[in-house]
Amino acid sequence: MSLETTFTRAWQRRGPLACALYPLALLFRALAALRRWLYRTGILRSNRLPVPVVVVGNIFIGGTGKTPLTIWLVQQLRAAGLTPGVVSRGFGATDGAPRPVTAMSTPAQVGDEPVLIATRAGCPVVVGRDRAAAGRALLAAHPEVDVILTDDGLQHYALQRDVEIVLFDGRGTGNGWTLPAGPLREGPGRRRDVTVVNTPELTDALRRKVGNGGPVFQMTLAGDVAERLADRRERVTLAELAARPVKVAAVAGIGNPARFFGMLANAGLRCTELALPDHHDFLDNPLRALDADVILMTEKDAVKCVQIEELKDDPRLWVVPVTARIDAALAEHIVEKCRGRTFA
Repeated sequence: MSLETTFTRAWQRRGPLACALYPLALLFRALAALRRWLYRTGILRSNRLPVPVVVVGNIFIGGTGKTPLTIWLVQQLRAAGLTPGVVSRGFGATDGAPRPVTAMSTPAQVGDEPVLIATRAGCPVVVGRDRAAAGRALLAAHPEVDVILTDDGLQHYALQRDVEIVLFDGRGTGNGWTLPAGPLREGPGRRRDVTVVNTPELTDALRRKVGNGGPVFQMTLAGDVAERLADRRERVTLAELAARPVKVAAVAGIGNPARFFGMLANAGLRCTELALPDHHDFLDNPLRALDADVILMTEKDAVKCVQIEELKDDPRLWVVPVTARIDAALAEHIVEKCRGRTFA
C-alpha cells in the first residue's frame, strides 16, 4: 500500500519521480497507439456483435465509479423500453471462459463487481476474458437482449463498440501523463462519445481538463442509509447513526477508498478508516482487530463478506448502498446512438 500511495501522489503532479519515468511513459503511449492502429486496420481481429455495444470505461487507473454508472445505465435503458445485458472481465474470476453470473455465483468465481451488477441491476450478466465471446454467450442464453453494456473494457479493442463512455472523477487526468509517469492508460484527448465526471462539483476547469469536445455529464454518488449485512432489511440512516454514541469504523476495498470515506464524513460520521487494496477478498478478516461498534462498508466489499462464515453474521457490519445520480439526458443520448443501429 505504501508503494501504491507513493505513485498515487506522484501522479498528481509532474515532480521528480514522474519526470524520471516520463521516457517509459512515451514508450507506453507509443505501444498503446500501435495496438489501436493494428485493430483499426484489421491486422488484429475485432468482433462485432449483432446488437449495439456500449462501453463504460476509464483511462484513469483505479476506481472512478464505473459499476454504479453501469447499474444506472441498465435501469435507464430498461425504462426506455430496451432489454440490456452486461458483460465484464470479472476481476479475479477463476476461469477465463464465458460464464454466466447467477444467484449462486461467488465473487471468487466471477468477480465482485459482476455479482453486484447482477444483484442490483437484475439483468443478465456474463463474464469472460474475451468480451466478444462473453457477449455471444449472453445473447445465446438471452436472445431477448437488444443492447449490451461492458463494465470496463475500454481498451479491449477485440470487441467493437457503438458508444464509448469515458468516466473520470474529481482527480481529473492527474498530471496528464500515461503510465508509469502518470495515472492514464491512454492520452487525455482519447476519442470517445461521452465523458462522465464523478464529482460533487463539476467546475469549468475540470470540464476543460477531461473533455475532448464532446458532451460532458456530471455524476454524483448518493448513499444515505446503512443496511445490516446479516439482514439487509434492517436499515438506519447515516444521519441517525451519526447521532448515536457509538464507535464507527469504515472499510473500503475499492479503487478510490477516499471517495467512500468522504461521503460518510459529509453525512456527519466520524470514522476510523481502513483502506484496503481494490478487490480485497477479506479472507484474512482485517476487520477482526477493529475497535468499533459499527463497521460500514461498500456493497462491492459486502458481496464478498456475506459469503465468509466469520463475517456474514458479524453484527457490527453494515452496508452503505450508493446510487448514481446523473442528468437523464445522458440516457437519452445513449438510446439515440444505439437506435442508430439495426437491432437483432
